[in-house]
Amino acid sequence: MSKRTLPTITLLAVGICAGHCFGQGVTEITLPATRIFPESITSTADGTLIVGSLGHGNVLRIAPGKTTAEEWIKPGTGGLNGVLGVYADEKNKLLWVCSNNLENKGEATAVMTFDLKSGAPKGTYRLPGDMALCNDIAVGSDGTAYIADTRQNSILMLKPGAKALEVAAKDPLLAGADGLAFGDKTTLYVNSVTAGKLLRLDLGPDGKSKKVTDLKLPRPLDRPDGMRAIGTHRLLLAENSGKMSLVTFAGPENQNVVIGTLKEGLEATPGVTATRGMAWLIEGKLNYRNDAALKDKDPGTFKMVAVPLPKK
Repeated sequence: MSKRTLPTITLLAVGICAGHCFGQGVTEITLPATRIFPESITSTADGTLIVGSLGHGNVLRIAPGKTTAEEWIKPGTGGLNGVLGVYADEKNKLLWVCSNNLENKGEATAVMTFDLKSGAPKGTYRLPGDMALCNDIAVGSDGTAYIADTRQNSILMLKPGAKALEVAAKDPLLAGADGLAFGDKTTLYVNSVTAGKLLRLDLGPDGKSKKVTDLKLPRPLDRPDGMRAIGTHRLLLAENSGKMSLVTFAGPENQNVVIGTLKEGLEATPGVTATRGMAWLIEGKLNYRNDAALKDKDPGTFKMVAVPLPKK
């Protein structure tokens, strides 16, 4: 195979239907309430979808095959604050949540754990530094959690049984670190929402990064955000341009990045997940929260859409 960077390819052109589609189940969900501003989604193997709401500071849950999202973890539970990343860790029966003190009120920025069945709070682990921003989480096969600190150019980690976070990687290349996903046991992929980069961290026996590689891309990424591993060196990626992509790697040492478009045309899409053969993308519309020209305008409803997950 050629060593040159491979071109972007379009994998699917799938029409979206509201409610139920024959043979596919639910492929579109409209979220309740106004100004919910969902920032991240995750899922479990039975088809449950979990949504973190930045606007309401809570966590919603959608039962398998249903189209109605219900509040599951209320604002303030265990000190829960502004919600960004959410990650369902089924092996350890935990929901990981990034809780942020974005408006200088409430509890300090931390990564929190909740019981994945009941939603009861389990643990709180404060991020170091006054400018910390907990954005997303990935959990390794050994149960070590990795947390992206977007403002402090770093990836933190929490080993099983540990009481405090420690730095797994800190590098100028990690400025704007956001989405995280494992390629294999010792490879952690990280994107930068501010620089449009995709980075690879090679992890050592202690779980810390030995090397940060800035991967060459076939096209620029537009505000990349949530990522989810869907196989060995196979990722789902959300870009805030309204696009969901499949990212794979090829060539010597997986240096060639291949990006295929799964879905596009939505508005400001920060999160992805995959369950029961479907890839989900969520509208966050955070531009209506962050852009001064749009702040007082009505963002309308927020929706999640799904397309079949390619087998290869």
